[in-house]
Amino acid sequence: MVTPSEGPQSKSQFNNQHSPPTLKSADGYWKGYFQAMASPCDIFMEVDDRSVAKKLLQVAVDEAWRIEQKFSRYRQGNIVHQLNNNNGQPVKVDDEVAHLLDFAQQCWELSEGMFDITSGVLRRVWRFDGGSDIPEQAAVEAILPLVGWQHVNWSRPFFTLPEGMEIDFGGIGKEYAVDRTLLLLQQMTKEGVLVNFGGDIHANSRTKDTKHWSVGIENPNQLDAAAGVLTIRKGALATSGDAHRFLQRDGIRYGHVLNPKTGWPIEHAPRSVTVAANTCTEAGVLATFALLHGVDAEAFLKSQGVSYWLNH
Repeated sequence: MVTPSEGPQSKSQFNNQHSPPTLKSADGYWKGYFQAMASPCDIFMEVDDRSVAKKLLQVAVDEAWRIEQKFSRYRQGNIVHQLNNNNGQPVKVDDEVAHLLDFAQQCWELSEGMFDITSGVLRRVWRFDGGSDIPEQAAVEAILPLVGWQHVNWSRPFFTLPEGMEIDFGGIGKEYAVDRTLLLLQQMTKEGVLVNFGGDIHANSRTKDTKHWSVGIENPNQLDAAAGVLTIRKGALATSGDAHRFLQRDGIRYGHVLNPKTGWPIEHAPRSVTVAANTCTEAGVLATFALLHGVDAEAFLKSQGVSYWLNH
């Protein structure tokens, strides 16, 4: 059994992975920019004082980089690396990791096994790089025995993965980081703040002249143009789709959302789904759930009673 260190990562361990953040004055607010989780990240702050904006931005940067360092499957030595390389032995996890594991299990149950954080291992045969390399059926079937949340053993605080299996928090980690970041910033200011990590957004209410935020929805058919502009007072938006991760062969476009039971991309799903919800985590899960329903994506969203936008 392995018990990972529960102390905080030093800033030097994750700050040196990225370029320093930038801060510039915009129209009635400050805009901070940095990179995290392989995404462009923006923080919009309706504060007057540059020094306050700088402090808020640094808190956002530190939190985003902390979560990336802790939960990225690309980092060596973090908790995800320990869980994925412990040869079938239990690992004791801290409360934050336990919270995300509980949420992952809930998503798996609610989706009847379609949302499964163990399915990331399928990347060994699927590379959604915009090319045309489709794996053989035999290669996909060889990986499927390593997929399935039902095979893990999760009993707080101990988590056990069968040897050869992996977990990947990529489907919930960025949205979690957005919600955590806004929570921290709201503890520091009562002014309007919007957090945007790669198109996943959570905002509180603006306090200046206008009472809403204007947000563009990405157009999967033309990435340099918005499919539309939404106005939100507060709340969250998340988008899932194949604009950046796909394969195309013989006129067929294969999106990156995979059916964990077959190992193949979901068929007849919308190009992208944007969902509005109270939190970015909730919006992100609903958007992914919708794609997992394929041709029935819109029927699913209607049944949930949420606001949504589809691009086909």
